[in-house]
Amino acid sequence: MTRPNRPTTHLEVLGRTWLTPHMLRLVVGGPNFGAFVNAGHADSYIKLVFDPAGRPYPTPVDVAHIRATAPREHWPMTRTYTVRSVDHESISIDFVIHGETGIAAPWARSAAPGDLVQFMGPGGAWSPKPEADYHLFVGDESAFPAIAAGVERLPNDARGAAIIEVDSHPLPLAAPAGMAIEWLVRRHSGDDATLAGRVQALDLPPGGDISVFAHGEREAVKRLRRVFSDLEVPRDRLSISGYWARGRDEDVFQAEKRTDVGRI
Repeated sequence: MTRPNRPTTHLEVLGRTWLTPHMLRLVVGGPNFGAFVNAGHADSYIKLVFDPAGRPYPTPVDVAHIRATAPREHWPMTRTYTVRSVDHESISIDFVIHGETGIAAPWARSAAPGDLVQFMGPGGAWSPKPEADYHLFVGDESAFPAIAAGVERLPNDARGAAIIEVDSHPLPLAAPAGMAIEWLVRRHSGDDATLAGRVQALDLPPGGDISVFAHGEREAVKRLRRVFSDLEVPRDRLSISGYWARGRDEDVFQAEKRTDVGRI
């Protein structure tokens, strides 16, 4: 089945801030900001557009037209990022920076005010249910923008926990007093069992109405899925998926998600 093309928008870089040594925030907007349609979800995401060689386009392109008329090898490449926040004139996007590998992260690292930012979307479908008795957020740096956006939407009397795995540095996160925020420092490269083990150790309210948002590296999410199955969390109260896979770029990861290799 061919997926419908989402609208394509072009904005420009307005500013940049290093949140930690490995997390960079770009603020984008400009004269074309009115073309951006806010999906309104906590997990809203966009697909940044690059040329077939992984470079930013110098001018806006019509992605739908290219896909309809050009061979697949000439199609733009895309990379998926959560919209951290939206205000009346700009949006913020957070990037995990690990060296010079990849496409979007090296681009973000060198992006300067005035640079073109072209993307498809937004997509997304999840926001926390304010009526839930207990809210649980679990993930790594890739899930932090959506976790933070979700926590910020909770009512002041919300109760629950956010467990976030990081390399070394916690990130700014405002939360209601009843939300416990826990930062887990990754023990060593390749360690993806930490999150599942910590969730298993939680003293969750018995019989309560729990709402769960759990996203991150694919193998860690597989372990979390088994934990939540054992805890009998209802499917309609569970938002869970892999955002990335260790050792895979997004093109390979997305292809594997459509096979038994990537199913979680």
